[in-house]
Amino acid sequence: MTIGGTRKATGAVGSTRLRLRFSRSEASGALGDLGTFIPLLVGTVHNCGLQLGPALFLAGLMNVITGLTFGIPMPVQPMKAIATVAMAEGFDESRILAAGILTGAALLVLAGTGLIDLLQRILPRSVVRGLQLALGLKLIELGLRQVVSTGVWIGWDSIGLGLACAILLLLFYFSTRVPGALITFGIGLIALVCGNPAIVSQARLGMPWHLPSLADPGDWATGFWKGTIPQLPLTVLNSVVAVCALSADLFPGRGARPRHVTLSVALMNLACCPLGAMPMCHGAGGLAGQYRFGARTGGSVVMLGIAKMGLALAFGGCLLPWLKGYPQSVLGILLLFGGLELAMVCRDQTGRADFFVMVLTAGACMAMNAAAGFIVGWAMASTLMWGVFRIEPPHGDASRGRGPDVMNAETGSRSSGGC
Repeated sequence: MTIGGTRKATGAVGSTRLRLRFSRSEASGALGDLGTFIPLLVGTVHNCGLQLGPALFLAGLMNVITGLTFGIPMPVQPMKAIATVAMAEGFDESRILAAGILTGAALLVLAGTGLIDLLQRILPRSVVRGLQLALGLKLIELGLRQVVSTGVWIGWDSIGLGLACAILLLLFYFSTRVPGALITFGIGLIALVCGNPAIVSQARLGMPWHLPSLADPGDWATGFWKGTIPQLPLTVLNSVVAVCALSADLFPGRGARPRHVTLSVALMNLACCPLGAMPMCHGAGGLAGQYRFGARTGGSVVMLGIAKMGLALAFGGCLLPWLKGYPQSVLGILLLFGGLELAMVCRDQTGRADFFVMVLTAGACMAMNAAAGFIVGWAMASTLMWGVFRIEPPHGDASRGRGPDVMNAETGSRSSGGC
């Protein structure tokens, strides 16, 4: 099923004929982001008291709006830094939501002033590729760890199940007829029920929902310093810069623009966190995963959003055991293939200087964090551009003697120039 129409430029995807497809491949691609979504959702609900029903429903609603707005499979993910800090330090619901609202407000300033567009214009492409490579490798590592952490070779959640799912996905790697991720996800559900039959009897209808309390100034202060501060650079780099670069690579002529992605993340959190949603963003890893498994239009995330909202409304009060019990080996394999897709877009960095900066940026990101890696990579790219250092052969040709390429904010194309 296809829905299409001519649409004038709205800023999200420019002037193009947008088509939303609702097919098996789009449904399969929609599942490519669940490897990170489910664990972080479960962790914040179980450890921090976030309401599962509202968090799932509002994430689904944002999936639908995002799919219709951008026309590409733009993912909606939990904000990883806030979720990680919240679980590690025992945040309650109010502190998590305050951190999300303040992050949204900061991003609204970046979008409104145009500072995010300036950053995108002057950022060397090799630095962006380094960020993407690091994230891809981290997703690969996390996926493999999830499979290995099961600790058994044979079972309903085991290394053997993960290997079987990986073989299935490889067999249908380029298939447009067989939705590999959809079949893999179904295998995980069968394994969940077979491994814990009693879970079926726990199902009950309904979704409890209460408005959270956000009146304590202490929650806002803690949320800002411990949640917003570490999340903001990660959001700018991964949810905006890397997402826009990847979308331009995967969808030529339909790539998302930095200001509109920033505005999207800002409004999601300003509108939804006061209602109980987990802090949300877009992400390059999620986009790569969804694309890998067949998503090509916004129809994939629209279907995913409708499914999330339906599950939340019908079973929001009893879904936690299902999400906690879903086989980690299956989620890990989905995460692994998403990471591979993200890392493989970096193969265009064939120049010696570009490759050097990309690998250095990726290494610094993995050793420290995304913000530190960004600074290291940008500093090295600048010194190479200004001629402070030289890593090209002394007698290289003109094409090899250029400094690192610079991103084009609108198209993702390359141009050689100062950073």
